[in-house]
Amino acid sequence: MERRPAVCKDRLTHFTDFNISPELQKQLAAAKFITPTPVQAGAIPPALEGKDVLATAQTGTGKTLSFLVPLIERMRGVQGKGACGLVLLPTRELAIQVQEGYKKLTQNHGGVALVVGGMSEEPQLQALRRGARLIVATPGRLEDYLQRKLVKLDGIRMLVLDEVDRMLDMGFQPAIRRIAAALPAERQTLCYSATLSPAIQKVVNEYVKNPARVEIGSVLKPSENVELQTFEVTVDKKQELLEHLLTSHDGSFLVFVRTKHGADRVARRLSRNGHTATQIHGDRSQSQRNAALRSFAQGHHRVLVATDVAARGIDVADVAHVVNYDMPREAEDFVHRIGRTGRAQKRGIASTFAAPDEAKILRRMEKTLSINTKRFRVRANEPVGAVAAQA
Repeated sequence: MERRPAVCKDRLTHFTDFNISPELQKQLAAAKFITPTPVQAGAIPPALEGKDVLATAQTGTGKTLSFLVPLIERMRGVQGKGACGLVLLPTRELAIQVQEGYKKLTQNHGGVALVVGGMSEEPQLQALRRGARLIVATPGRLEDYLQRKLVKLDGIRMLVLDEVDRMLDMGFQPAIRRIAAALPAERQTLCYSATLSPAIQKVVNEYVKNPARVEIGSVLKPSENVELQTFEVTVDKKQELLEHLLTSHDGSFLVFVRTKHGADRVARRLSRNGHTATQIHGDRSQSQRNAALRSFAQGHHRVLVATDVAARGIDVADVAHVVNYDMPREAEDFVHRIGRTGRAQKRGIASTFAAPDEAKILRRMEKTLSINTKRFRVRANEPVGAVAAQA
């Protein structure tokens, strides 16, 4: 009979309660990390004890810190040169954020190699040759380096698989399996996933051994801090409605569209009409994507128009309003999109634009997520400003 992993229920109230070194305590305090989030309180103690961890939690719950703290502590105790920690993630943006978080907590000591596609190889290879202690990578580029014998993984003592569900969605399962085969059998593994379907559980079980199980809230339900509203609107009125919301609400807007061409078109129209807008999608270069994210996070652009490449892992604080300009294809995508707002106990708004022929899709999504959104209708023959009539 399969043993069910224990669920971590103990909750520590301060980072000073963790059994970690004075140096790391000091860096956490300097970075103003005082009170751990539930996923941090649940995952860090068993990870510090050397146990495998399987955690499910919504986006924006502090997962990155929950594995960086035990990673840094574990690597501190490993002698020798070369990599002893490996973090695999689905996207370049998320990998860059983990790299930056690690540098912040270590003051650049110990060395970290970023191994991702879409960026120059030479700085990545130089970091590996210098003996980086941590590798933060996307599976495709790391497997390529393995095949070309440009990286050694025989010293890895801790493996982190972050956003496992997303990596599987993107077809990385074979690459992850081949990378794991190059690692020592005796290692600690931490797995993080927003959802844990039977298929994902089956894959995860290949890598974890009797893991401590951390479950934080419902993994397929929007945050209660987000006000949900739906506008029934024809396609030709969407842009006008978006600009109406921008005029009538304060704060930053993250706008999701279905296609790369659509992202460019919406951003250009907003800019022409006096709104500060930028866009991010798969056809933009890595430097362009980084610049767009940085500009949005710093408030230089009020609106970021994005395809779903930005729906997961992009950590931009204080997004006031998420707009589903185009309906998401799946309920899970809906949750991940609107998970960009209403974070860290702050309130947020999520508006979904639904064309008249998408009513059935919307009802099915609401039923799947057990939610009810506030309905409004934009009438074809009236100004968008007359949207107040609730449907």
